[in-house]
Amino acid sequence: MKKRNRLAVLSLFTITLFALASCNKDDDGSPIPEGIQRAELTFTEVSGEAVEAHGDHFHGLDGGTEGESIRITFDEQGNATSNGHLHLEADAVYKIGLKAWDYDGREVQPDFLTDKATADQYKAFLIGGDFTLNPDSDDESGAIFQPREQTYGNGTAVDGKYETTGILSYFVIGHDNKGGTKAVTYVLRKLDPGVKGTIERTDWNRGDYAETFAGNNVLELKFEIHAEHGHEH
Repeated sequence: MKKRNRLAVLSLFTITLFALASCNKDDDGSPIPEGIQRAELTFTEVSGEAVEAHGDHFHGLDGGTEGESIRITFDEQGNATSNGHLHLEADAVYKIGLKAWDYDGREVQPDFLTDKATADQYKAFLIGGDFTLNPDSDDESGAIFQPREQTYGNGTAVDGKYETTGILSYFVIGHDNKGGTKAVTYVLRKLDPGVKGTIERTDWNRGDYAETFAGNNVLELKFEIHAEHGHEH
């Protein structure tokens, strides 16, 4: 009888430990434990006399004027459900803003930027398109994708290019890339510790980004860009 009682107590103890472990796993503090159900990228044209491309970044953005916007919506697989084929002015600068929602309908993109420790895990890339990058252009007519958050969610300043993430970014496709349709993917990647600080501004379009910058993709949003002069959406 005593042996059976000891076995019953041991079994109850094991079940209790398993249940506690399961609860801890479900509440592990990850920003979006249930994943992302849908997302949006909004492209807003930014103009101004001082707004210009320079090497791997832009000048004059703080003094720019925002114009018309177009929003691409995506399903949980990252496929575009509206406006998945963009017509962009080749030499125009666009602000790109990401929004994403989990399965409870909660907007989650601020979770990636709550503070520096959190943001250090994430970086956005714009993959595909075989772009001529602006630093490789003879006349500053190539493509730039510049992540440009300036504050974290807790109000502290984002300090320099190695801390920016790409939830907010700026983009120009450039005259050198005018012509045919380019299939691209906006990627938000969760990086291994210490990796983000090694990513340069010109790494945003690297075909080997996954092998070079260890981690896992959180989002892969697929769409097309056609660059021209005098575009119509």
